[in-house]
Amino acid sequence: MKLVPEMTTGRIPYTPRNHRRILCVFPRYSRSFGTFHHAYPLMGTVRAFMPPQGILLVAAYLPESWEVRLIDENVAPAKEADYAWADVVITSGMHIQRAQINEINEIAHRHGKLTALGGPSVSSCPEYYPDVDILHLGELGDATDKMIAYFDEYGSQRPPQQLIFETTARLPLSEFPIPAYQHVRMANYFLGSVQFSSGCPFRCEFCDIPELYGRNPRLKTPQQILKELDTMLASGNPGAVYFVDDNFIGNRRAVTELLPHLIDWQKANGYPLQFACEATLNIAQSPKLLEMMREAYFCTVFCGIETPEPEALHAIHKDQNLSMPILQAVQTLNSYGMEVVSGIIIGFDTDTPETGDRILDFIRASHIPTLTINLLHALPRTPLWRRLEAEGRLNHDENRESNVEFLMPYEEVVEMWRRTITTAYEPKFLYERFAYQMEHTYPNRIAVPNSRARLSRENILRGLRIMKNILWQVGLRSSYRDTFWQLAWPALKKAQIEQLIHVGVVGHHLINFAQECARGDEAASFYSQRLRKTATAAAPLQTAGLSVKLR
Repeated sequence: MKLVPEMTTGRIPYTPRNHRRILCVFPRYSRSFGTFHHAYPLMGTVRAFMPPQGILLVAAYLPESWEVRLIDENVAPAKEADYAWADVVITSGMHIQRAQINEINEIAHRHGKLTALGGPSVSSCPEYYPDVDILHLGELGDATDKMIAYFDEYGSQRPPQQLIFETTARLPLSEFPIPAYQHVRMANYFLGSVQFSSGCPFRCEFCDIPELYGRNPRLKTPQQILKELDTMLASGNPGAVYFVDDNFIGNRRAVTELLPHLIDWQKANGYPLQFACEATLNIAQSPKLLEMMREAYFCTVFCGIETPEPEALHAIHKDQNLSMPILQAVQTLNSYGMEVVSGIIIGFDTDTPETGDRILDFIRASHIPTLTINLLHALPRTPLWRRLEAEGRLNHDENRESNVEFLMPYEEVVEMWRRTITTAYEPKFLYERFAYQMEHTYPNRIAVPNSRARLSRENILRGLRIMKNILWQVGLRSSYRDTFWQLAWPALKKAQIEQLIHVGVVGHHLINFAQECARGDEAASFYSQRLRKTATAAAPLQTAGLSVKLR
């Protein structure tokens, strides 16, 4: 991996000579586990999971005098008039968006517009996008400045051949602009999002983060984070904000410095938000850090547990999960009021026919309600990809659920995934785990004040609408309504309304998604090529996609 240095002189704002209209298009998600799309009908105005952090950052980086129009196709599709309006069309995305990115490019070209593409997919595999006019490889930095200068000089004029601008000096995160939240309506999103750091010190075999963003996490300042939160709230209160860092505790000293600022901000603003983050499981060995996170009102931590089998963790170089017993680590996080969300992967070389049963035993023992259960998929620029390529075990058949040739029979692995995910989200089993959280985890959270920020008229009305929808759609019309009421009646008697809303909304998606998996309507991997090709063909303008990390 080639390490790109940071700028040492800082960014000099670009002063354009010409007026330009820039259309930033963020592709629509494919239906998947992680979109939580089954929850949206319960939540009124919600149309998408999180705001598109990367493309909001790009919009904020463009010259202030230019007109910028940002279309998040998860909320509403880009229209022909949007393309006709623009001089330049910018998009970005990850590998699973490949077909959709190329489709946006085709639409823009039909309108005679210059196109530019940045983000992790093109930075890793520029050969995927031969028809895009300008490829921006790498993170925000000198390549971005060159691209903007090109827009200024040439406008809509397309180059005779593809141009590539590659970052040779990255903009420090401490100089990143505040994402352009004025272009989105926060009420349309399931969660808000903010980024504090970039990079991860670990080298898990299947992960491309260290090669894309480095192993030494780079940081924003606490003051930047507070300004971003203030700006986000000015566009609406999403209720919860997810720190999208690759590993929130990648730099523990920096997080230790950030948390007191978050605590003070929460107290000064009446605790308007819950926080969530993604962190390695060894966070459980930092009680001082966990206590501060509890005080800052972190209520959820996503941990990439991947597998409960120690030999598998060692084989994929995830030994950080072995520094203490996994069940003990989960219980520790619960004791600080944090519900654990876990990543689980099926298809490792160490898997056996009993792996599915061991995962279900782990789910039962850990009481984790939400787990992203996926088939292993090899991403380019990962140690896994290189190893499987050398072994002749990459399969690029788009009709398969994964590009990995498993050591177990392919159909047996897919069936093990299907049985595991459908059993994990059988309503009674899922609600038993939620009941455990309501009794043993949620009470460990701090008692937040009944502030004006929390009990605003807007928040109260939103909560009432969601509760009404849950009672109607889940309590009366769902196939698992009896299971719901077994948990709901005691919760209502204890006035545990906020907790019940969480269980009702999240559980509804998990149960419905698993039922679709049982019917063969959903892919066994979030990176599955097969389903995304089908989804794209069905919706030519409302293209599918995943959130951007163009940093």
